[in-house]
Amino acid sequence: MARPTHHGIPSAHLEPHLSSRSGWLRAAVMGANDGILSTASLIVGVAAGAADHVTILLAGVAGLVAGALSMAAGEYVSVSSQEDVERADIAKEKRELRLNPEGELDELTAIYETRGLPPTLAREVAEELTRADALGAHLRDEIGLTDLSPPQPMLAAVVSAGTFAAGAAVPLVVGAVAPLETLPLWVGGATLLALGALGALGAQAGGAPRRRAALRVMVWGVLAMAATSAIGTLVGQAL
Repeated sequence: MARPTHHGIPSAHLEPHLSSRSGWLRAAVMGANDGILSTASLIVGVAAGAADHVTILLAGVAGLVAGALSMAAGEYVSVSSQEDVERADIAKEKRELRLNPEGELDELTAIYETRGLPPTLAREVAEELTRADALGAHLRDEIGLTDLSPPQPMLAAVVSAGTFAAGAAVPLVVGAVAPLETLPLWVGGATLLALGALGALGAQAGGAPRRRAALRVMVWGVLAMAATSAIGTLVGQAL
């Protein structure tokens, strides 16, 4: 299979890499996981407090809406902050290249020497890359910025809100149809299955072992629901 090219030049950068998915994948997995787990824990906790079906479903719907909006706002602010930091680094590097180009060339040379190149070759590489794209070389090799996964605040917000709502719908739907007497068991079982499937899908999308990822989220799900159930029972008895 021929390597992809960019303006006719062979480029490894255009080959598919799983790291390019890290931005949206992190937001999607986090949103869905929080939606499933927080809503299930809320429903189980309220049910353990001897609430009726209407109260349980009302709490679940409120948790879904509030959680989705909170995830969207949190992701947008978080990723926007990351974007601001990267923009500030880019502006700083542009200024340093303009005011002290020789010092920046020495800095780039030193970086390549620390990576194992002999001094003469390191200098040649630094000079060639500076001529080709000085800013790109410094952003990549000095700061570690690439364009594989640039910050996308709005995408992260939308993905987080959507996946949170989708995840929260699982325990909410099960809670709506399950008998009140065994509701925690039904919601707990559905939640564990959903968490396991989510962990496996997220791992597959990121190229990681699926079984370990699924087991990890299921264990934390059990702990979270057990804790909220115990708290709900204690509060229900106190009231």
